[in-house]
Amino acid sequence: MHPQIILPLFGLPAHTAFMFYIIVCLGVVSYFISKRLELIPHKVSQSVAELIVEGIKNFVEETMGQHGKKYFPLIATFGIYILISNFLGLIPGFLPPTANLNTTVGLAIIVFCATHIIGVKEHGIKYMRHFIGPVWWLAPLMIPIEVISHFVRPVSLSLRLFGNMMGHELIVGILVVLMPLAYPLLALSTALGVLVVFIQAFIFSLLSMMYIGSALEEAH
Repeated sequence: MHPQIILPLFGLPAHTAFMFYIIVCLGVVSYFISKRLELIPHKVSQSVAELIVEGIKNFVEETMGQHGKKYFPLIATFGIYILISNFLGLIPGFLPPTANLNTTVGLAIIVFCATHIIGVKEHGIKYMRHFIGPVWWLAPLMIPIEVISHFVRPVSLSLRLFGNMMGHELIVGILVVLMPLAYPLLALSTALGVLVVFIQAFIFSLLSMMYIGSALEEAH
């Protein structure tokens, strides 16, 4: 049980309930922002949304190239969802879904599957060359190495995000128990937490782009 949580969980695990809260909120906000779009925006909400979308779009194109442009919605969804999830950990009474290993593993598996589906979609059977190596006679050595390295990716993605978010949650919990002696340390932890929130969302999105971008490249 999580007695500190202030929102109803509807019998769901805490991380699952908050995941649905985030999805619903993002859907509602996106609907109202897109409902009355203007060619020349006069609303602050549209201007901010366009600024965020354009920034992420440029970042995706710079990292993945022009071929990665059509995968911008996938990367943007990852980045925004993880950022909001992480931020919940800074609000008393809320729980970040990314502090649960089930959530981070789920996200990492999506990246893993998307990488290889996109690779096969773009190159067909030639995508298998990514696993064979530069010359065919190295295949018995390269295939096991490449397969292991690809399966390590979702493990690394999920554990990195989970470890950082769970670690911050544990530190804050310990400092709260030590109140009021730990006020200065709690303030420092909160400041560092804001930094971790952005960095972890950025790293997950960047690594996802790198993995998918490598699948888009021609094997040599």
